[in-house]
Amino acid sequence: MSAALRSMTAGRTQAGTPVRVSIVIKALNECEHIAASIESALAAAASVGGEVILADSGSSDGTIEIARRYPITIVQLQDRRQRRCGVGPQLGYQQARGEFVYILDGDMELDPGFLPAALAAMATEPRLAGVAGQVREESGASYQFRGRKRRGVERIARQCEWLDMGGLYRATALREVGYFSNRNLHAFEEMELGLRLADAGWTLRRIPAAGVRHHGRPEGNWALLARRWRSGYLDGTGELLRAALGRRYFLRAALTQRHLFLALSIWAGLAAGIVLLPSPWMLGGTLVLIVALVLARALRTASIADAMFGQLVWQVTSLAMVRGFLRRQRCPATPIESVIIASSPTADPVATRDQPRPL
Repeated sequence: MSAALRSMTAGRTQAGTPVRVSIVIKALNECEHIAASIESALAAAASVGGEVILADSGSSDGTIEIARRYPITIVQLQDRRQRRCGVGPQLGYQQARGEFVYILDGDMELDPGFLPAALAAMATEPRLAGVAGQVREESGASYQFRGRKRRGVERIARQCEWLDMGGLYRATALREVGYFSNRNLHAFEEMELGLRLADAGWTLRRIPAAGVRHHGRPEGNWALLARRWRSGYLDGTGELLRAALGRRYFLRAALTQRHLFLALSIWAGLAAGIVLLPSPWMLGGTLVLIVALVLARALRTASIADAMFGQLVWQVTSLAMVRGFLRRQRCPATPIESVIIASSPTADPVATRDQPRPL
């Protein structure tokens, strides 16, 4: 271990003593960025008395080999067929001992000053369940990440309905709402958590402090869209609605996907105008709606190409929403089967186990 890394971990929590913050890094094939992510987490944890847990969904690219160099807990998903975005946070939470839990992606670096600022904010508001910081987006390879940079939503300090791109959560709030992240979701796990927390009377906030640096995906538009269709990521919209079915926040969940219901109406209009009830008026009206949506998006993005591709993403995702809604779901509080690959030297051998913490 380097002198710099020894310095990072010099103030870490001793085994068996209370942990202030558990930093959970969720990863799948992140060998390019995982070292920087872990080192940023260790540095942040040392400043507040914390631990670092890598929750891996079955990496095959050297991520685990790199992670083994560091004094962290490494837990890996046992059944790779269960891979979901919602699995990682819950998998790490099952091993977490902290009063607070921070979720970090394997392609992110945590700012060393964020945790003290976040803990200070949460100390003043007992019903503040989670806090996120400002996100510095590095990738511009695809339409999605260019749009994220342009909108800058993750750089605005405000009350939030959910915390995209990671955040620090109060463990008592997570226990109250039953689980950290829904294991069934291929995406939108932060949104689903936010809806549950709000329903239970908790609040969330993004504060004006540097949070994370995000490297993002290197693929271009078409490659990223194809990968997300194959992996089931696009199904997350429908899975979110399925998880909210029968809950008091179902309507709110449905409203977050209203653009996809509009996209489904376009498919319906095209089908009616071409196949079901051949009608030039129906077909023409649907095409006019598509053109209007593309032009409206082009005014925001200043790019016709991005606007056209964005409309295509809507149309494809609306079909995936149907597929995701029809997918069967397991009880989200069911323990996720996993294997502990390495235990942190600071971990309590009794507390660190292959089972979720009692709720």
